[in-house]
Amino acid sequence: MSERLRRWAAGLRRDWRRHLGTLALFATVLLAVQAWQTRHVTGGPLPAAALDAPLPVLDATGALRQSSLRAELAALQRAHPGQNVGLYVWADWCPICKTIQGTVDGVAADHPVITVAMQSGPPAAVGRYLQTRGLAWHTLVDPRSQLSRALGFGAVPAFAVITPQGELRWPTVGLTSGWGLRLRLWLAR
Repeated sequence: MSERLRRWAAGLRRDWRRHLGTLALFATVLLAVQAWQTRHVTGGPLPAAALDAPLPVLDATGALRQSSLRAELAALQRAHPGQNVGLYVWADWCPICKTIQGTVDGVAADHPVITVAMQSGPPAAVGRYLQTRGLAWHTLVDPRSQLSRALGFGAVPAFAVITPQGELRWPTVGLTSGWGLRLRLWLAR
């Protein structure tokens, strides 16, 4: 087995340029797919249609109230002055969303995050889903995708950063890592 490992390592050293080219091609394709998936996301200032849409909100304790993204952002920005806020759009029917729940939970432990439950049913159903999964997320319930559409997100999971100035930056759609989410929060400064 060690002879086999030595041969593999020797081949890797010999062909490193070819492997580097393959990695560059993979990164280019990945970035192109991300750009295509987020082509409708409104970068820059958040649109009024997204900020002022009245939606049910479940706080981390599961309490339900009516609010808007504008009011929820203002409250988070008062509690975390000068910090970027993560915006995570998910759905209970999305298998990839289930895969990255722990990742988002970890990021939410370190950074302010608002989640949006897109097309996941009424607030009671979203609340039950969060409770059974042990997720104490600050969640806007968006049963008809009005907020998601106003922001330009047509697929889930989606993540973006909202700066203290109210600008949407670094959107991504699909499977992502915790370090990728944290990097976006850091880069948007």
